[in-house]
Amino acid sequence: MAVPARKVSKTRGRMRRTHYKIDANTTTVCPKCGAAVKPHRVCIACGTYKGKEVIQKPEVTEEN
Repeated sequence: MAVPARKVSKTRGRMRRTHYKIDANTTTVCPKCGAAVKPHRVCIACGTYKGKEVIQKPEVTEEN
């Protein structure tokens, strides 16, 4: 079984881990409604993808 020859210092280990960070999710703007959408996915707000209506959203009517 492999065993390290020497202890890795705190600085050395931390320098190696500087790249272990989370990037923010990439979002694009829906051309129809302007909502933030993940790339290559259907817009949740209006139900379109590549200019075509994929999901039919029920129309909301306000009644008092």
